Amino acid sequence: MKVLKFGGTSVANAQNIKLVLEIVNQKAKDGKLVVVVSALSKVTDMLQLAAAKAAENDESFREVVAEIEKKHLDTLKELIPVSEQSSLLSHIKRIINHLETLLDGCFLLGELSPRTADTVLSFGELLSSFIIAQAYQQIDKNAVYKDSRELIKTNADFGKAVVNFEISNVLIQEYFTENDSKITILPGFIAQTLDGITSTLGRGGSDYTAAIIAGALDAEQLEIWTDVNGMFTANPKIVKQAQPIATISYQEAMELSHFGAKVLYPPTIQPVLRKNIPILIKNTFEPEAEGTLISNKISEQTTPVKGISHIEHISLLTLEGPGMIGVSGSSKRLFEVLSHEKINVIFITQASSEHSICIGILNSDADNAEEAINKAFDVEILQNKIDPCIVEKDLCIIALVGENMKNHQGLSGRMFSTLGKNNVNIRAIAQGASERNISAVINERDVKKALNTLHENFFEENTKQLNLFVMGVGNVGEKFIEQIHSQKKFLKDVLKINVRVIALSNSRKMIFDEDGISLKDWQSTLDKGEPAIATEFIARARELNLRNSIFVDITANASVSEMYEKFLKESIAVVTCNKIACSSAYNNYKKLKSLSRQYNAPFLFETNVGAGLPIIDTVKNLIASGDKVHKIQAVLSGSLNFIFNNFDKNNSFHDVVKEAGVQGFTEPDPKIDLSGIDVARKILILIRESGYEMDIDAIANESFLPAECLATTNNEDFFASLIKHAAHFNGIYEEALAKDSRLKYVAQFENGKASVGLQFIPKDHPFYNLEGKDNIVLFYTDRYVDQPLLIKGAGAGAAVTASGIFADVIRIGNV
Repeated sequence: MKVLKFGGTSVANAQNIKLVLEIVNQKAKDGKLVVVVSALSKVTDMLQLAAAKAAENDESFREVVAEIEKKHLDTLKELIPVSEQSSLLSHIKRIINHLETLLDGCFLLGELSPRTADTVLSFGELLSSFIIAQAYQQIDKNAVYKDSRELIKTNADFGKAVVNFEISNVLIQEYFTENDSKITILPGFIAQTLDGITSTLGRGGSDYTAAIIAGALDAEQLEIWTDVNGMFTANPKIVKQAQPIATISYQEAMELSHFGAKVLYPPTIQPVLRKNIPILIKNTFEPEAEGTLISNKISEQTTPVKGISHIEHISLLTLEGPGMIGVSGSSKRLFEVLSHEKINVIFITQASSEHSICIGILNSDADNAEEAINKAFDVEILQNKIDPCIVEKDLCIIALVGENMKNHQGLSGRMFSTLGKNNVNIRAIAQGASERNISAVINERDVKKALNTLHENFFEENTKQLNLFVMGVGNVGEKFIEQIHSQKKFLKDVLKINVRVIALSNSRKMIFDEDGISLKDWQSTLDKGEPAIATEFIARARELNLRNSIFVDITANASVSEMYEKFLKESIAVVTCNKIACSSAYNNYKKLKSLSRQYNAPFLFETNVGAGLPIIDTVKNLIASGDKVHKIQAVLSGSLNFIFNNFDKNNSFHDVVKEAGVQGFTEPDPKIDLSGIDVARKILILIRESGYEMDIDAIANESFLPAECLATTNNEDFFASLIKHAAHFNGIYEEALAKDSRLKYVAQFENGKASVGLQFIPKDHPFYNLEGKDNIVLFYTDRYVDQPLLIKGAGAGAAVTASGIFADVIRIGNV
């Protein structure tokens, strides 16, 4: 004999019930069945609501009852032929009338006792099981309905009654010995005291009902039919990459179900565990799916962790003080207080010094527990031997579960390191002696990030998901997104990095998609986005709280650079080509670097100098290895190098500058490049990364632009001034020809002093043959004295800069 249980979603409506009837009919071909059913989906909640409203003298409870009645009548009418409906409809209406009478009593008395609440809640299963039994009899008359209250007896602890197995097992065995029916359909969840009063087995108790019957009958198998393909490695609603677990031990299943794996009610396992009756969890809507088999066998698996689960809405209560050290019975008193108040303790940890003990309970019990504990220890609190109970609410317990965990070293370290890298603060830790479970208490807002991070680490072949928040989608930004889109498969297959763009913003619009923005037509999607508001952009990124989040700044905007601090404080990495932050006041630069270390959030800006060239990374490696930079000479502006390489007697200075802008080599405001401020920022960043303290005003900027050009306030006036002062620029060119030199805009640092300016470079100088938009940097260090370390290559252009940003993103992925 097999026992099948169908949950609320499986019997949510007539359409779903037809699927259930088909499954039962197929299963019945192999032998006798016991079928236990839950209430129709949401009906128990509706009954609870109606009862609460009635007890509060709220007449609207009648509307809820009417809705419950309609739901069941509609279901029956769809399942039963019209010719046979009359008496059955009358039976349902009698049950509803009984329910309404009970609620009228609650309304008149203005109260709802636990005993009455159990009776009210029982109506959901009574109605559903009656309808389903009648519907199946349309298929096979050899099916009977049995009220499970006549078989399962409990104590009078209403709400979560304790089963009297000695009496219940005898009643179940006697009934099924005498009953020859092929199929027996029973309501789950409900039972009865020895005095004949209706009781319930707790929310999820239909599973328990099925397990009690399976255990009493030594059933071949207990099947739990639900709306998912078994137990998963994590909650699939939170962790999209969660995978079904094919086989799992009783102990592992108990741990996972205790920690919130809602597919199985925790007490369900006990009645069948004693008899080694396997439990098969199946999906009503995908009956061909394998499901999860729970048995006494420990499966062989490559990963020691079987699943990751969690319990939400937890409060942490801490009792501490010197008066607990060496004093026997403190823990006993604490737990007796909680037991007296009927408060379930979910989590326990105690300091080895005995100075404190910490427990986790549900948020709903926290205030009651705090009051009771402080009252029980009031003498010690008055004597300052023990502090008043400390309560922290809105927490969550996460747990790694696996039978094989005890055979593997370093799992705790791996778990806590993974959480720490994503700035998930751990409030308390517990691990049982069986080593089957490692639990940690964290802030509830970090649950999604924590579960996804742990799942990625333990189950996803080391694939790391990077979540990008991109601001600035001009020339460089467009190339950056294009590169991500084209390389996405390669990154995932080869580097095991899954890059998702979660947010995009330009100066006008912004869009967010927690599941990742489609990069095929992102431009049209962005055009339809919401207004771009920087504060809202930050708030949304913080609210999403995704693991491995990276803010990518592809602007030249000062106000955007001021946002870095807020992102870093949220453990969101920052990748930027915007030079303003790192060339701002030295204290701000140091603060951002410090925040990066403090919050374990990378702050990468390789493209600040040399676009895609590895200049900053090289400096970092030199300093880290103990070298010291004494002198820097560099051509750091690809745009200026392009301009002076193409400026000659055939191409006016104005036209060449215009062309540089068209090619994407200059900033949108070309005066930033030509004034030398951009180069000054770059050399400043290199000086700082070399370990020196300096601010931008300490750099001598010898501008080659006439004062009138520098004084312009818009691009139109600036270009007009270039035409006006053409003779000035031609004169510079003629002087370079006369000296047999080439014009290069050079940045240099030596003996604590720095300068930027246009220079005449002779033929024997390394900078003379620097072509196109290339950059070149010479580092003179302790190790590179006579021959400097030279880095040379393309230093401007949208594609090159985008590739440098992309490389910084991948660098974070490889950490």
